Amino acid sequence: MKNVLRMALILALMTAVDNAHAFGQAAVKSSQKPDGVSVPYSADSITGKVTETMNTGGYTYINIEKDNEQTWVAVPQANVKVGQEVSVAPGMTMSNFESKTLNRTFESVIFSPGFVTGNTAGTVTAPQSSSSPVELSEETLRVEKASGPDAYTVAELYDKKTSLNNKTVVVRGKVVKVSTGIMNTNWIHIQDGSGNASNGTNDLLVTSDDIPSIGDIITANGTLVKDRDIGSGYKFAVMVDKAKIEK
Repeated sequence: MKNVLRMALILALMTAVDNAHAFGQAAVKSSQKPDGVSVPYSADSITGKVTETMNTGGYTYINIEKDNEQTWVAVPQANVKVGQEVSVAPGMTMSNFESKTLNRTFESVIFSPGFVTGNTAGTVTAPQSSSSPVELSEETLRVEKASGPDAYTVAELYDKKTSLNNKTVVVRGKVVKVSTGIMNTNWIHIQDGSGNASNGTNDLLVTSDDIPSIGDIITANGTLVKDRDIGSGYKFAVMVDKAKIEK
């Protein structure tokens, strides 16, 4: 059996949940559509019937069956029922992926942006899940800059990413999203009121073994990495990697 896990990394907000649902939920009409993140249509989308589903770590794991072949996928946490026909976008594939929250290793894993519901090219429309980002207004969010020679605001990290690449930085901000167990670490998005929401320089991805809560004001100390490409079209202009977090 080919197992595929799929994740959505649309830079968004959600609370990590480790609540694995029991297999074999009651079937529903296949005409029902899942509540999830909408993404552009792709001819490579994975389509089929849901045979198992569970939520954990802010994601919904789905076993999709088509032509007697079963595929595990994971998308941002959504409302999915056994018996539904779903279609999910292609993404980054990883082999022998271990989900610590499920205590399970998947033979093959695909990280996906989410559901597609159309069958022609173009952006499809679907209701957003609880994992969508909370846009914090630059006027209402003001977090005091960290102190010390390596301290920067979020906007400053974007401005100075070339000179700071692979160097230690310290940044302070408010947690707006936490995604646990992604590529064997936790992905945390913070904002401090600096930067511009229109070009994404107001939001910073931090990876860490620590797990803060959404709404926490944290100080992250880690290595700045610029222009990180993790494949399948996912690129980050700036991220702070392997950070130690203090509240």
